[in-house]
Amino acid sequence: MNDEFNVENMEPAGKPDMTDDDRLWALLAYVLTPLMPIVIMLLEDKKNRPFIKAHNGQALAWGIISIVGGGILSAVLPFLCGLPGLVFWLVSIYWGWQAYQGKMVEIPVVSEFVRNQGWA
Repeated sequence: MNDEFNVENMEPAGKPDMTDDDRLWALLAYVLTPLMPIVIMLLEDKKNRPFIKAHNGQALAWGIISIVGGGILSAVLPFLCGLPGLVFWLVSIYWGWQAYQGKMVEIPVVSEFVRNQGWA
């Protein structure tokens, strides 16, 4: 188990201070991924906030996966007309909404990878 977050109930351990602004930035990181996570990394006052940092790394990783995966699936299966990209984006919106509710999002494989890299 990670010391910083209790993965079982998906909430930050010790409840780091989380403002409405933090929740909004976490939502934007998922919905506008991968652009917004890059912007957040450039904003000194945002990138070190614990709640934003926890979501930003995995939102960036998910954004890269969704662009690459959606592009490959759309190229291999052209009759889907870009539907895989839309599905990836809808999943991102759902995770963004969960972050806006103040919950920790656990993306299979991605969350563990991001934590192991020290990005969250």
